[in-house]
Amino acid sequence: MRIAICQMEALAGDVAVNLRLIEAAAERAAAGGARLMVAPELAVTGYGAGEAIRRLAEPADGPQVRRLQALSKTQGLAIVAGFAERAGEMIFNSLVMVEGEAEPTVYRKTHLYGDYERALFKPGQLQSALRDFQGLKLGFLICYDVEFPENLRRLARAGADLVLVPTALPQGPFAPFIATSVVPVRAFENQLFVVYANHGGRDENFAYAGLSRAVGPDGLCLAAAADDKAALLFADIEPAAFEASRRANTYLADL
Repeated sequence: MRIAICQMEALAGDVAVNLRLIEAAAERAAAGGARLMVAPELAVTGYGAGEAIRRLAEPADGPQVRRLQALSKTQGLAIVAGFAERAGEMIFNSLVMVEGEAEPTVYRKTHLYGDYERALFKPGQLQSALRDFQGLKLGFLICYDVEFPENLRRLARAGADLVLVPTALPQGPFAPFIATSVVPVRAFENQLFVVYANHGGRDENFAYAGLSRAVGPDGLCLAAAADDKAALLFADIEPAAFEASRRANTYLADL
């Protein structure tokens, strides 16, 4: 199965522009043979929108998600994208997976990073949100969640083959290590695929590291962005090609 990774330069606080960016990427992804596209954390609002996120947050059945559903149906492409989810008085840093007219899957970030996120969002409850898609079992995490080994292990033990991780990794001294070392180790120690979709560019609050990638169960990179510029990456997810790795690295069986 071919997956597209949308490393986008979102316009913080402008939902209309960001949805158009996602739409343009989805058209290219579908034309390139992808069956699923992953966009970054808070791709719909822009991660750095700050207090505007309170105004822009919508419920999981609101216009933003319905627009993504319509796009998914038009392009014949499942889409995973981050959005600010309103649930009553609470706001969550969430992602949604849409697949045409099927019921959307929503995951809420459980590990909020820093004062910026904690001032805006409530943490989600720990869960192993899984979804069957094209013969694979998908798991979901958001950004900082993937840096806790327990989260990937929980999903692996629940049967996930592929974990999708929209992120907003900022530039900094540790960003390259997280993207190029931590993420591959998470894939290897759980013998699953990880797709890590980051922002590029900058807004008023953050500069983003880019470095989006897809990693196989052997820890090797299947596709990667070389820098922090907008990019659309393609990776072919073929579990059968990694049977030798899974036979040799029996971490889950040996726990």
